[in-house]
Amino acid sequence: MLSSLLRTSLGRLRAVGFLEGVSFLVLLGIAMPLKYFFGQPAAVRVVGMAHGVLFVAYVLLVLQVSLERSWSWRKALLALALSLVPFGTFWADKQLFRE
Repeated sequence: MLSSLLRTSLGRLRAVGFLEGVSFLVLLGIAMPLKYFFGQPAAVRVVGMAHGVLFVAYVLLVLQVSLERSWSWRKALLALALSLVPFGTFWADKQLFRE
């Protein structure tokens, strides 16, 4: 199933969106408390880097898919804005990326 999901740009967007959402939650819910409450900054460095790479990939894939599928600018902006909100990419997958 995963290989069929990754064959299309929309499938890749959905997969990267999921990973980006998970990395955002791990960053906010685990890595940042470890840094600020327990003095362990290493988790933020590792998770933050992974999240940054996934965020850039998500933005690029939203742009690619929106051009390929002729999304309205509102739909594309909403997909981008949802990446800034915890759980936003999961909502985007459920409401925007299922075609």
